[in-house]
Amino acid sequence: EEHQFVHPPAMLDVKSYLLDGAQYEACTETLCKFSYDYLFNKHEPYIVSDVDHYYKLYPENRLYKKLHKQKVKSAIIVPLVSEGELMGITEIVSPNPQELNTINANKLLDIMPFLVDSVRRSIEKKENEIELLIQSECTSIHKSVHWKFKKEAERVIMATDEGSDSSFREIVFDKVYPLFGQIDIKGSSQARNDATTKDLILQLKHVQKIMKKTFEIEPLPIYEQLNFRIEGYLKKIKDQLEVDSERKVLNFLKSEIVPLYKHLRKKGDRFKELIDKYYDLLDNDKGFIYKHRKDYDESVMLVNKSMARILDKKQKEAQAMYPHYYERFKTDGVEHNLYIGESITKESNFNKIYLYNLRLWQLQVMCELENNFYKLKENLPVPLDASSMILAFSSSLSLRFRMDEKRFDVDGTYNARYEVVKKRVDKAHIKGTEERITQPGKITIIYSTKKDEKEYMKYIQFLQSKKYLGDEVEICELEDLQGVTGLMAIRVNVLYNRGEESKDYYTYDDLMKELNV
Repeated sequence: EEHQFVHPPAMLDVKSYLLDGAQYEACTETLCKFSYDYLFNKHEPYIVSDVDHYYKLYPENRLYKKLHKQKVKSAIIVPLVSEGELMGITEIVSPNPQELNTINANKLLDIMPFLVDSVRRSIEKKENEIELLIQSECTSIHKSVHWKFKKEAERVIMATDEGSDSSFREIVFDKVYPLFGQIDIKGSSQARNDATTKDLILQLKHVQKIMKKTFEIEPLPIYEQLNFRIEGYLKKIKDQLEVDSERKVLNFLKSEIVPLYKHLRKKGDRFKELIDKYYDLLDNDKGFIYKHRKDYDESVMLVNKSMARILDKKQKEAQAMYPHYYERFKTDGVEHNLYIGESITKESNFNKIYLYNLRLWQLQVMCELENNFYKLKENLPVPLDASSMILAFSSSLSLRFRMDEKRFDVDGTYNARYEVVKKRVDKAHIKGTEERITQPGKITIIYSTKKDEKEYMKYIQFLQSKKYLGDEVEICELEDLQGVTGLMAIRVNVLYNRGEESKDYYTYDDLMKELNV
């Protein structure tokens, strides 16, 4: 992969005359153009029957120069090829001229399959060791950065083979540009609280119904007192669901109602039938009613699954444009991180045009996620809203893999500002108002420099021409966050299309009217 020759492990006690003491070297630096062509393109042995003779003829030839320096008089260099792929090189050298020649080389044909098979097994074993080491040290690694982890694993294994103690060093990618985006379920905390409230009320009302019926059959004051307490819980929950409301209700049911039900079931079929109906409503695993919360959780799961699937599919297209690091997370919605730069791709061909292209791609994909969300909304058990946000960060930063936490994180105090903004900005308000910066039906782009504003306005105009975005564009100043000031935002409305056959485009308000109809 590195297009390098690598010296065999020291434990094998083998010398490479091609590398001449170097641990590794680029293949083009080791070989002359003739030998390179024979080995890499033709996959044929390269034979030097008289090194001194050829060195005199071509004193600048790097291969002849190396062999002559080491007092090699004749040599055969054989490519080890499997299924059209060069796996390694076998070097045979002699201190005598003409001792190694074309005739000798032909005799090697009989043993070549065994050599190739042995090298293939050796490579597979090494690859397995490398992957096991990466998995144990770093868990799952995105393929865009896998090469660097593999390189570090190779270093550790080589050092171990040579008898040295070595451990995995932290992996750092310098001067990479971050892109962050999310499609977030709006008011998810309130929606979950509403579902919890409905489930608790439903459960308490069933318990209350049994208590009233029990009091009619057996009018004991203690049953009336239990009913009074149930009324108290119902009133508190309807007024406001507090942090420990659910815990208090479930403790009450578990400590006082469940033991009573066990007693009442023994008193006859009338009680048993009522209590059996109550238990039929409960979730077997959880021990409480899980109807509305289940609908909410299923809605979130459907949204996350759909958004993640679309994002992953679109990512494959983006990777084909220019490789970059990608990760996504499911919370109440889906968020993603992208990092692009030369240190990630390993190649020396990075240009900022690829960064600009990725930013445009990200904005377009966010529009598509919005459209897919509102198509999905019609079929959700609980109607939910979503808001989308992109964070534009104009500076490059360093990305470090934290070995102890087995995850990537930005490196350095200044770079940490980026993470602070990511965590807090979607809850921020427009300066001087109580209006949240992220709103359903709009994509919010957070930025800090005029240059970013101009760049994204170009993308917005382009996507307006493509009917991805509408004409409602706002420039807003954000309230100051803790440790972060001077943030701005562009908000632009999304155009929604109801299906591939439809040529009509809707604003968010139009779409809500359509969905309600």
